[in-house]
Amino acid sequence: MLLKEFFYFNKSDRKVLLFLLILGIGAATLFLGISEFGQTNVEVIPQDSTHLQSKSNQSFARSNPNMGYYSVESSQQKLFSFDPNTADSTELLRLGLRSWQVKNIYRYRAAGGYYRKPSDFARLYGLTVQQYRALEPYIQIKGDYRQASELFKDVQETPTNVRDTVRFPIKIDKDQRVALNTADTTTLKKVPGIGSYFARQIVNYRNKLGGYYRIQQLMEIEDFPEESLTYFALTPSEIEKIQHININQLTLNQLKRHPYINYYMARAITDYRRLKGPIQRLDDLNLLKDFTPSVIERLKPYIVYQ
Repeated sequence: MLLKEFFYFNKSDRKVLLFLLILGIGAATLFLGISEFGQTNVEVIPQDSTHLQSKSNQSFARSNPNMGYYSVESSQQKLFSFDPNTADSTELLRLGLRSWQVKNIYRYRAAGGYYRKPSDFARLYGLTVQQYRALEPYIQIKGDYRQASELFKDVQETPTNVRDTVRFPIKIDKDQRVALNTADTTTLKKVPGIGSYFARQIVNYRNKLGGYYRIQQLMEIEDFPEESLTYFALTPSEIEKIQHININQLTLNQLKRHPYINYYMARAITDYRRLKGPIQRLDDLNLLKDFTPSVIERLKPYIVYQ
């Protein structure tokens, strides 16, 4: 009777005891599970299993496509002759290059790149000086993959015409003269002090004016060498060939193209024609502020009225 009373628990006590019993069983199960997991994940690798590790690493890399290229163990790396234009990834990896360096080589070749000489390979992104110096003696570039157009790059065509000028034209003597209104740039460059630049400027300004009527007009070209003026000549026949502008027929835009007529002068001419009729002589414009005596004087050789 006493034993029965000893093991008797009321309802609340039985609940607490049952909860503690379940909690203890759960803790014991969890502890045993963690111990077994730690033991199953420990792998003891003997010191003489290098070959097995290498095969395992290569199998893992091949099973992962994102790796790009599987790694080659240092024990398999060796130096041998290779052409960076044709070597495949296996050869490049065996030479000691990293997988991302091999990818850069493939991208360069896919974009049309070509290694023409061993020093071109030194431009490989990420290649160290130590790597290049080790690989340089083994780089052998063949010409089979060269651009076909390079075969004819050094071939020079035989000239059919013999040039009558030299790179540095022979200058004329002090007693010789060049016709200012008819000489081309080649002839003008024979004048002492005149090179290609001033020869072009002389011709361009001549075309804008319609021709020179005096040699001093050359000084209107910026920085023109004054000492070269004595080598030019203007004959009466050349002056007669000056191209004239019709002051009574040209529009405002056409008039202002002449170097001696600006926009305001061209507008004054068109306004005068509109208000007073055709211009008979330039002196009719001398009351306008833009037409000073010097302006009228230098315009006269270029103006016609009909």
